[in-house]
Amino acid sequence: MNEKNEDKKKKQKQLYALIAFGIVVGLAIIIALLVGINEKNNDKEQNMAYTDLIEAINEQRVEKLEMTVGSTTAKVKIKDVEKEKNAIIPNTQSFMEFIQEKKLAGNEINLIQKPQNVFLKIPNTIFTMLPTLLMLVIVVLFFQMQSIGDKGKIYDGDENKTNVRFKDIAGLDEEKKELEEIVNFLKQPKRFYEMGAKVPKGILLYGKPGTGKTLIAKAIAGEAGVPFISMGGSDFSSIFAGFGTSRVRKLFERARKLAPCIIFIDEIDAIGSTRTNGGTGVEADNNQTLNQLLVEMDGFEENQTIIVLAATNRPEMLDKALLRPGRFDRQITIAPPDVRGREEILKIHSEDKKFASNVSLKSIAEDTAGYTGAELANILNESAIIATINGHDVIEQDDIEEAVKKVTVGVQKKTRVISDREKKLTAYHEAGHAIVGKFLETTDPLKEISIIPRGMAGGYTMYKTNEDKFYRSKIELEERLVGLLGGRAAEKLALNDISTGARNDIQVATEIAKDMITAYGMSERLGPISLEENENVAIFGESIQDVIGVEVKTLIDTAYNDAQEILKANMDKLDTVANLLLEKETITAEEFDKIFE
Repeated sequence: MNEKNEDKKKKQKQLYALIAFGIVVGLAIIIALLVGINEKNNDKEQNMAYTDLIEAINEQRVEKLEMTVGSTTAKVKIKDVEKEKNAIIPNTQSFMEFIQEKKLAGNEINLIQKPQNVFLKIPNTIFTMLPTLLMLVIVVLFFQMQSIGDKGKIYDGDENKTNVRFKDIAGLDEEKKELEEIVNFLKQPKRFYEMGAKVPKGILLYGKPGTGKTLIAKAIAGEAGVPFISMGGSDFSSIFAGFGTSRVRKLFERARKLAPCIIFIDEIDAIGSTRTNGGTGVEADNNQTLNQLLVEMDGFEENQTIIVLAATNRPEMLDKALLRPGRFDRQITIAPPDVRGREEILKIHSEDKKFASNVSLKSIAEDTAGYTGAELANILNESAIIATINGHDVIEQDDIEEAVKKVTVGVQKKTRVISDREKKLTAYHEAGHAIVGKFLETTDPLKEISIIPRGMAGGYTMYKTNEDKFYRSKIELEERLVGLLGGRAAEKLALNDISTGARNDIQVATEIAKDMITAYGMSERLGPISLEENENVAIFGESIQDVIGVEVKTLIDTAYNDAQEILKANMDKLDTVANLLLEKETITAEEFDKIFE
């Protein structure tokens, strides 16, 4: 409740600030218009030339002439003219002498000399000064909005504003154990100080999106019982130079007042990217922001228990100075969970859901190798939505299977109108993938083949991902290339034509082949050298680029030829699978295996 009230108050403040800003801008526009009208009217009044005034005096057409002492402007009333006019007097002394002469000559001129009319002059002063004052107010408001202000949410341990605990996180046992040391240090710092231990200044969490980096940070806030300042890396950015460094200083000033506490910076790569040499504009300001962060992390006193916790999914972008010991002392990889971790995650996210008796969370965990915690939570949520739409009382196995396909491939599009030729081409393409994959030792078992469009795909061949793989061998990658090009090979052999449907297959195959040569050192010709970075390529000269290109093309050509050879030896099976797809649109693994029996 406290957290909700705080969010509500924060939103109200933001709303009031926007309303006030709108009112100020509106008043500025109105006053600017009034000033313009006022100046326009004044311009219309001040339209009498000095020569015309002298001529009117000589011709005795001036009824009244009014001047203010010390002024160079005269108000003139001409006979038979309703409105008064203004005239600029270039030489006041000469003009006064001229008037005196005309009066001595008997001209009827009423010259009034009087002090400046303060009452009439005040509105003009206001009209002149108000736009400037309003602009100053707008600038001040804008600067306040750009400052750190309410940015940075504080979780106070005494108020228990975060309910996440380590028990709510599954699949990260080792990572939790390492972070529990930090929690203990914050709770009982004297024990560690007496042993001569120093608190780590910074901890960097990095890993794929959805692996639980931010969730762990919230759990630390809940477990430690100390203030927890949470900010995003983009919160330090501003369109004005210097605001980033100012926000970093204010953030650490706040932390020193709240110590012991934790600072959490999510997506730190937004401000911690590698600094550029001689950058200008935004790059220079980002460099200064990072420099200030480095200074602040070095500036902790020994008795200040402040820990900087940061998260990113792009650690390779971070500046090396940020990663050295004394700043981010610990770097913890948050990897996707293994099969046991996936099952535990599914149990946590299934607590508020109803499942049919035949649903096995262990089976789901085995079929979702490589999935992150966020993806698993999304699958269960989608399965609950699908079960509700289908009118089921509980979530059934079919609902979960459909949810997996929806998340991984896309939404099924049964209503899409497809020509017979396109449907036939898709059938042979997917049949080619399946048949080639059956004769490759390292390919996962087939799960389903379909020519029903999903997402951007015209069809799909799905495999069972029931094994966690942390490394891939050269043979496995070569066979992966063969499997990817099986669809294109089937199109060419069966229909003597090729289509754009193999675009994604070719992109993935080319990327794998390039990595095999440049990153994994799997080229017999080039040997085990890394050519990922341009600097490494430059060492060997420009000719190395030609060698890389030849090696990549050789891998692709070999894989394509191997796929064709497999299909040529099984053309009858290719026709059978394709025709069955045209008939049923979807084939299960059991139906596919019967064809080969």
